[in-house]
Order: sequence, then C-alpha cells, then structure tokens
Amino acid sequence: MKHQFIKEEMTYTGEQLRSNYAYRHFGIMGDSIIGFCGGCDVRPEDMVDIEDIKSGSNIYSESMLHFIIEHFDTDIEKAILRQLLLATIIHELINSLKKSLLTRRIGSDLYDNDAKLSISVATVTPISSLIHFGINISSTNTPVKTKGLKDYDIDPREFALDVMERYVREQDEIHRARCKVRWVL
Repeated sequence: MKHQFIKEEMTYTGEQLRSNYAYRHFGIMGDSIIGFCGGCDVRPEDMVDIEDIKSGSNIYSESMLHFIIEHFDTDIEKAILRQLLLATIIHELINSLKKSLLTRRIGSDLYDNDAKLSISVATVTPISSLIHFGINISSTNTPVKTKGLKDYDIDPREFALDVMERYVREQDEIHRARCKVRWVL
C-alpha cells in the first residue's frame, strides 16, 4: 500500500471521493492513502452520507487535515472496518502525543468532551472502496462546536505522516496475518 502527503493545499468538496483519484491526480496507482491540508466545504449533492443529506447538515471547516484512502475491493463492511481502524489510529495518536486521554472515539467520530474533531465516511464504487477522514486543524467558524489540531499544538504535516505510516503498517500486518495461517477442517 502506498502513501503520500500532498504539499499543496486543497479544499475537500466531496468530489475527491472518486475511484482512482490518487492515481489520476498524483500518479499513485493501487491501494493508497493520501493526506493533505485545506478547507472543507461539501455541498449536499456531493455528500455520501444519506443521514447528513436528510438532516440538512452543513459540512464546513476553514482548515482540516484530510485523508483519502482507496482499496481495490468493493466490500462496504470491510471499508467501514478500515474507517474505524483509521479513526482508532488517529484517536490513539492524539492521546499519545498529548500524554492524556483528551479524545474519545464514538464510531468513526472523534470528540473532546462535546467538541467534534472529525468527519468521516466510507463508501464503495464499482471497482474500489473509499474512505474520507477529515480532522479539524482550525476550530473557528465551524457549524458545530469543534476542536482542531491547533488547539493541541500538533503539526498537521508531521501528524499526517505518522497516521499514514501507522495505517499502512496495520494493513501490512493484516495481510501478513491472513497469509501465515493454515486452513482448518
């Protein structure tokens, strides 16, 4: 699995959650996780989560750290489990860096008390499964109460590199665990 931090800032609009996005835009073919910083402004027509659409949610942040993951299988349950794995990695890393239990994970969302840190969605296409995970950098001018990496004095780029390396390592370990066992009757 490949990973790359994209240095150019980009606004996440939901349009990036497409098959082969990393390949078409950055030359990264195959299973991948990319990270980048930028705003977040998802219009209802680009939302994937039907509950968000029905509730009229406004998905907006001035500055987030975004991850887009693509795996070339189409199992939605596996995509959701990978989404939960990524949320757990991020949750554990923040708490480890701050040497405190600052955040808690509820499903794929991260919170600091009643302040939301993240947004996330998993979906499938005809050829792959996709995950978007965004964690606030800035907590100003958001439609709900939030906290961001700035509030914890965490550098987004270094954090992104650590998260991506941990995610790739977990995926490698899952693959290794699948390959090292024999079948039973």
